[in-house]
Amino acid sequence: MTAAQKASLFPLFTLVSSMVTSPAQETSVQAPLVFISAFATGDHGAIHAYQLDPKTGILKLAQRTTDVQNPFFIALSPDGKFLYSIHAKQFSGKEHEQVAAYELVGRSGALKLLNRQSTRGTASCYLQVDATGKTVVVANYTTGSVASLPVRADGSLGEAASFFQHTGSSVNPERQQEPHAHCFVISPDNRFAFAADLGIDQVLGYQLDAKTSKLVPNQPPFVKTHAGAGPRHLTFHPNGKWVYVICELSNAISVFDYDAKAGVLAEKQTIATLPKAFAGTSHCADLKITPNGRYLYGTNRGHDSLAAYSIGDDGRLTLLGIEPSLGQGPQNLAITAGGELLLCANMPGNNVAVFHINLQTGGLISAGPPLSMPSPSCIRVLP
Repeated sequence: MTAAQKASLFPLFTLVSSMVTSPAQETSVQAPLVFISAFATGDHGAIHAYQLDPKTGILKLAQRTTDVQNPFFIALSPDGKFLYSIHAKQFSGKEHEQVAAYELVGRSGALKLLNRQSTRGTASCYLQVDATGKTVVVANYTTGSVASLPVRADGSLGEAASFFQHTGSSVNPERQQEPHAHCFVISPDNRFAFAADLGIDQVLGYQLDAKTSKLVPNQPPFVKTHAGAGPRHLTFHPNGKWVYVICELSNAISVFDYDAKAGVLAEKQTIATLPKAFAGTSHCADLKITPNGRYLYGTNRGHDSLAAYSIGDDGRLTLLGIEPSLGQGPQNLAITAGGELLLCANMPGNNVAVFHINLQTGGLISAGPPLSMPSPSCIRVLP
């Protein structure tokens, strides 16, 4: 693909309308709510709630929740009634961190704190709520562990029902001397949960009992990625047949066939996220798939770009183009329910960029100047 072809596929331009950061006034209650965490302490370490105009991509500030510290990652319950956030007085410190449970106050974007529970680890970096809304799973990066917490009827959290300490190391002497669990993702049928561990180059599988919130290691207990890959985040294809793992250290995405009955992964493709000519330092972070299952996007921190792929009938990826993320260090992505918009949190760049997605080509078009906010680390969209 020539540079001219890529440019035509990914026209990036700025709209006259700018991102609005003042509180929303008369906005329809049907507008999607977007929650964005600011990875900081004090007043800056808030969870921001925005109302999103799905046509223009403009975000209007609705609420800020400030009783949370270092909310690196957030998750919404399937029914949209509760939000769960990492809470850490000192991220990756000596004390175990917590998951804070919040109740959403209508569609206002306001959050009511219910309680907090220990994650049983430090540098807690990923949360997900299961399909029944009765279990929250968490990954702890520094201590290399995963846990599951039961959700009570009122949305508050009980103490961890399961905890597993990962063990081992891999080939990178600086980043892989010990386990570093970086995500924990529940399968579409709610029977399994998979943890990508950057430190040991493994994706570990667990059987999930949603009624009791308990986990049991699956058999086989893990699948290996290539040595030095550093698997970070993973996502399931909407059809449930394939799993995509973005590897932070090797700057690549690995594609796996998924046996839903056995909960087993089998790798079949690895594809780069960076241009061949790039010689600088960059590390992948997040990946998301459009709801129609046709396109996948991954982030490059350092190259500060978004790699876009088409997804073939067999699940394999074909690179469409690599385009600027419009900010430094693209950390996290979100795609709206209809697949029309992609939101990108450029955490060290202190902004959130919004792109229109061309549903026919997968191309990205800027929705306007990025929204300024401190250290955005995680985005969740409530339709």
